[in-house]
Amino acid sequence: MSDPTRSDHGPPSGTVIAPAVLREWALPAPRGGAKASRGTALVVGGSRGTPGAVLLAGVAALRAGAGVLQLGAPASIATALGVSVPESLALPLPESPAGCVAADAVDDLAQVLPAADAVLVGPGLFDDEPALQALVTAVLGRVRDDATVVLDGYALRGLEPGTVAALGGRLVVTPNSGETEALLDGVPDAPEPGTEAAAAAVAERLDAVVASGGRIVTPDGRRWADGSGHAGLGTSGSGDVLAGLVVGLLARGATPAQAACWATHVHATAGERLGTRISHVGFLARELLDEAPLVMAELSS
Repeated sequence: MSDPTRSDHGPPSGTVIAPAVLREWALPAPRGGAKASRGTALVVGGSRGTPGAVLLAGVAALRAGAGVLQLGAPASIATALGVSVPESLALPLPESPAGCVAADAVDDLAQVLPAADAVLVGPGLFDDEPALQALVTAVLGRVRDDATVVLDGYALRGLEPGTVAALGGRLVVTPNSGETEALLDGVPDAPEPGTEAAAAAVAERLDAVVASGGRIVTPDGRRWADGSGHAGLGTSGSGDVLAGLVVGLLARGATPAQAACWATHVHATAGERLGTRISHVGFLARELLDEAPLVMAELSS
C-alpha cells in the first residue's frame, strides 16, 4: 500500500529514464498474496459525454498492479462502467446539471475514501471551473492522511496552491501543455508551456511531482526525462492511461516521484511498441492498456 513517508532514493537529477535506471529503482514488492497487499486505487471522474476516460484510467491502474479498483462516476454512467470493468466497484455519484460529478458527491465517496491508498481525480470531468474546483476541494478534504493523490485533466483548471497545501509530498499532477498554461496563468514571467521550466514552475507552485510531456520534475528541483515515446501518444485517452498508471503504482506503494517516472516510461514504451506493430500514428489509447503490463514485467525481471 502507498507509503508517502518512505524515503525516495531515486536516480540522480538529470538522469534519462531507461530500463536499467528503473531496474535499480525497483517497485516495492507486495506485502502478501492478497489483493489488498497491492493497495486500493480510487478513480473519480467522468461525465455523461465522457464515460470512457474513467474506464481507461481505472483499467490502467489495475494494469499497473493495484490490487483493488474503485470507480466513482456520475450515476448515469456508473452501471455501464461497472459492466465494462467488472473487476471494479462502480459507485454511482450525484451529478451536476452538466452531467459531471457534483461537489456534494463527496458524501457518497465517504463510503470508499477510507479504503483508498491512492486517489485520482480528473479523467473525463467536464464542467465549469468553479464547480470542478468545488469537487476537487471537497474530495481532497476527505482523503486519508497517508493517501497519495493524482490530479489530471480538468481537475487542474483553476487549481490554487492553497487547495493542495495539505498534500505536501503526496501529490502528482499530469498536465498537458494547455493545462500547464492554465496552472501558470497569472504567474509573472511564466515559462512557455511544454518546457521543462514550465513543469518545474508548476511543481514548485503546487508542491507536487509533475509528469508532463515525458518530463518528471519534483518540488525540490529534481528533474528526469524519458527518451521513449513519439507523436502517436498524442491521441485521445492517452493522458487518462498515463494518470491511471501513476495512481496504480502509487496504490501498490511507489513514491510519487517513482510512480511518475515508472508510469511515464511504461506509457511511452508501450506506445513505441504499438507504433512498431501498428503504426506510429493511429493506434488507440485502449491498446496501451494491454501493452503496459508486458513492459512492466520486462522491467521487473
